[in-house]
Amino acid sequence: MVTFHVCCCSGNVRIPIETMRLILATFAGAMFGYFLGIILPNLSAKINLPTNLIPSTDLPSQTLFDALNYFKANMVVSAPSKQFIRPKIWIPTNPKGAEVLPPGIVSPTSDIYPRRLWGKPSEDLAIVPKYLVAFTVGYEQKQSVNAAVEKASPLSLLSCKHIHVTACDSSFYFKYMCPTFIQTWVNEYEFSENFTIVLFHYDGQTSEWDEFEWSRRAIHVSARKQSKWWYAKRFLHPDIVAPYDYIFIWDEDLGVQHFNAEEYIKIVRKHGLEISQPGLDPRSVGRTWEMTMKKHGIEVHKFVEIRATVFSRNAWRCVWHMIQNDLVHGWGLDFNMRRCVETPHEKIGVVDAQWIVHEGIPTQGNQGPGETGMTPLKGIRERCKHELVIFQNRMSNAEKEYYAEMWANPSNFTTVF
Repeated sequence: MVTFHVCCCSGNVRIPIETMRLILATFAGAMFGYFLGIILPNLSAKINLPTNLIPSTDLPSQTLFDALNYFKANMVVSAPSKQFIRPKIWIPTNPKGAEVLPPGIVSPTSDIYPRRLWGKPSEDLAIVPKYLVAFTVGYEQKQSVNAAVEKASPLSLLSCKHIHVTACDSSFYFKYMCPTFIQTWVNEYEFSENFTIVLFHYDGQTSEWDEFEWSRRAIHVSARKQSKWWYAKRFLHPDIVAPYDYIFIWDEDLGVQHFNAEEYIKIVRKHGLEISQPGLDPRSVGRTWEMTMKKHGIEVHKFVEIRATVFSRNAWRCVWHMIQNDLVHGWGLDFNMRRCVETPHEKIGVVDAQWIVHEGIPTQGNQGPGETGMTPLKGIRERCKHELVIFQNRMSNAEKEYYAEMWANPSNFTTVF
């Protein structure tokens, strides 16, 4: 008989060869079962064997699979995985809600430039507008708005050879009579292609404005019976108008016979004005503050109300946050715009060299209800006054809460206007 000698700490132990064969057979069976457990699920997915070829011995089969699973869980050590685990992105300096995005893909601002549905995106805009002008309009005021955008000016120096009039052949008629008979009007766009034009329609009429060529390139937003500050709060978010250097927020009834937008901006840049408005012609209807009237002989004086306001990009970001979501008339904003500008006594002003006429014929006053026993305009005015009180109280309370948290007494401060 052949015997194996196994060294143990207690001495020599002899294991019969039959016992060793049993051990090896058991080990081989276990390995076979293990590989079978790996291969069988994949094989069964590809080959559908007849059920009568598989013995219906459920209990032994289940026991075998349980044993194999236990063996794999306790005896098999898999090789280290070489798969790369992508680290989770978390950039706290990204805009809120976008912390899980790589910074290079984050686009925090937008614009309202119209885009084509075809071609290359880089070729969409022949000219990139630098300024935005928003009018809140009703269709009844179309001529006033059109005059503000498309200024008509006479050209009386056209050569008479373009007109087949025999009298113009003489030098006398050419010098004196032709300008009278050949008074030709040409269109100049007051707000040039440097401007994105936005019309906020409070009467629901939009397509009717297509009679004007410039309207076809404008942005139209329609919501019935809403005010300009309601629109501004919802559609002129600072991140949307970020590409524009200046934002004009104007009423619909402004005469611009003495106003040129490009020249106006030159003066605003020259004086570093963050919030401004054109001077009001003394003949204006319904003027609110005497200090907004045009002054003769000077280029700029300091103050502003909210009838034809022009904001720099940075000033608008602050003012937009101050506009209350439920207070739609903006009463009280003009008293507090100084908060949005450093050295407001230097950077808020009226441009006297470029002035406008407030014609005082808006149609928005007709949008109020008539069933309350008062005229539509009076109902709107009552709300304006009520909103003014609410806004002043909110601002006062917000200041008190802030200074209370800072353990400061605001009565000890000096406010510079």
